Amino acid sequence: MNKVCVVYWSGTGHTQAMAEQVAKAAEGTLLTAGEFTPDMVEMFEAIAFGCPAMGAEVLEEEEFQPMFDACLPKLAGKKIALFGSYGWGDGEWMRNWEEECTAAGAQLVCESVICQDDPDASALSDCENLGNALKNA
Repeated sequence: MNKVCVVYWSGTGHTQAMAEQVAKAAEGTLLTAGEFTPDMVEMFEAIAFGCPAMGAEVLEEEEFQPMFDACLPKLAGKKIALFGSYGWGDGEWMRNWEEECTAAGAQLVCESVICQDDPDASALSDCENLGNALKNA
């Protein structure tokens, strides 16, 4: 079994930059939402999911949300972490996403990381910490 996978969707590159930092720190496999399937959940000890807020503070609905919805029933007992960027709002999408994951039985191994727009040095440092938490989970 592989240790860590980082699965993300990015429209502007902001969440991709975060995903790359998480994967580097976690020494994990980096995959886009289009490359990851629900059958892959059991292949990893821990998974980081990254998605920006879209529209009315929801996950990206065409590619990421369907993939994540299919994975959700398999996340019970799984160590996970969440991250993403947003352009407006107050992070409601992340709070809702965390609640959905814990209700499904997933174990959040650390505080989720969000940043507004392009991740700055502080956000990238938080992503590194998130990756380290997954690697050591």
